[in-house]
Amino acid sequence: MPTFHEAIVDATGGPLLPASIATVQVNIGLACNLACLHCHVESGPKRTEAMTRETLLSVLAAVRSSGAGVVDITGGAPEMHPEFRWFVDESLGLGAQVMVRTNLTILLDEGYQDLPGWFAARGVHLVASLPCYTQANVDAQRGRGTFEGSIEALRRLNEVGYGQRPALRLDLVYNPGGTGLPGPQAALEADYRRRLADDWGLTFTRLLTITNMPIGRFARDIDRDGRLAPYVDTLAAAFNPATVDALMCRHQLHVAWDGRLYDCDFNYAIGLGADGSGGAHIADFEPTRFLGRRIATRAHCFGCTAGAGSSCGGALA
Repeated sequence: MPTFHEAIVDATGGPLLPASIATVQVNIGLACNLACLHCHVESGPKRTEAMTRETLLSVLAAVRSSGAGVVDITGGAPEMHPEFRWFVDESLGLGAQVMVRTNLTILLDEGYQDLPGWFAARGVHLVASLPCYTQANVDAQRGRGTFEGSIEALRRLNEVGYGQRPALRLDLVYNPGGTGLPGPQAALEADYRRRLADDWGLTFTRLLTITNMPIGRFARDIDRDGRLAPYVDTLAAAFNPATVDALMCRHQLHVAWDGRLYDCDFNYAIGLGADGSGGAHIADFEPTRFLGRRIATRAHCFGCTAGAGSSCGGALA
């Protein structure tokens, strides 16, 4: 198999380069109330890493200087960060659309139960992990009782208008339970709509399909029984040139909890930093230099270009 860089050069005639900074994605901390098997950043209840107020201010400055229209807040469970609500309001004050990636179950915990209404009052775009519409599959990936909690959280979000009103977007995220590629996004979305409506009376805005990346906990899990190398080969064999233009790394800046810059959340997870020409830390960020970098790639990048493609925004082609 060719390397990912070689596949990109064969498809496009050159290396992978950025096209814009439409989104500033911020991993504000690794603390989480869950420890999911597919979590590529390996967040969990015992993680304490969190972005400082000083670094959050540098992120806001980068949003202003880059002209990014979206602030994409992730974690961990980003809601657990002590500065989370302040940061959301400050981002909205810049005129940016704010997207929060939630695991749903955090909305049931003490101290967070008011968040559905709080989000709705601000028009925050929610992207919620729900890797399947069946209890057995969700609990296998995310822990016993997670499906039941997720359904209750979705009910509360529907009650305040999420997934019901166009201005309150509620996207669900599907990822396979093993080493297969996701099925067609439109067909899976139709299945989700039917099952969640029939079984629970729930609605949502759209479904995003995301391929399991061969890194972190997931990689270690499949490597134990010899499936890691064959899975990477499967991803490489499914390389689709039509996905390259929309790759998220070409249109975003990713900032880790410690302020270091990455091309995407997946590169952050393996410590593969962005080209130093853009500044290694958000405090040194300068948009023109960052757009002049060459995007760092490794074999896991085939996960974003396999089949219909995969990104934080779902299928690409």
